[in-house]
Amino acid sequence: MGKIEDLKVINGEGYQLTTLDKAIGLARANSVWPLPFATSCCGIEFMATMGSTYDMSRFGMERMSFTPRQADLLIVAGTISKKLGPVLKQIYEQMAEPKWVLSVGACASSGGIFDTYSVLQGIDRIIPVDVYVPGCPPRPEQIIDGVINIHKLVKLESMRRRYSDEYKDLLKTYQIDITDERDK
Repeated sequence: MGKIEDLKVINGEGYQLTTLDKAIGLARANSVWPLPFATSCCGIEFMATMGSTYDMSRFGMERMSFTPRQADLLIVAGTISKKLGPVLKQIYEQMAEPKWVLSVGACASSGGIFDTYSVLQGIDRIIPVDVYVPGCPPRPEQIIDGVINIHKLVKLESMRRRYSDEYKDLLKTYQIDITDERDK
């Protein structure tokens, strides 16, 4: 993961060529700054993932960001109540583009065993989710697999996707308005 061979470079004597999209994707994938939003037992498993046994720093994620303005990966781990939903959406909206979301555990992904009036039945009802990690609670290995999938997504994403009409239409379905300087 994150090797020069992944860039599909053109080699020659004294030069190496690739596209800017691929070079930036590789740089982004190996410098993701996560924002943990942990509310219950999945949060404990996430903490274990950050410990020395599993060592998330090998993925370039040793710096946890506890402010949305300095993060590009939102990791939602645990049960989200309907009262907490607007807070989560506001945090997502405060994150700068490009941003990704990792939904960790059954509760964040689908409400889990809590099919009640007070629990949000999946965070994808209020914010778009890029990768889901199943389990109740998921093992650290599963969380690492989710992070690897996020890295693959980040590495292959075009720099222009976030400004596409398709992406803007997706955010409109979540009532999220992104205004771009290019639109003005």
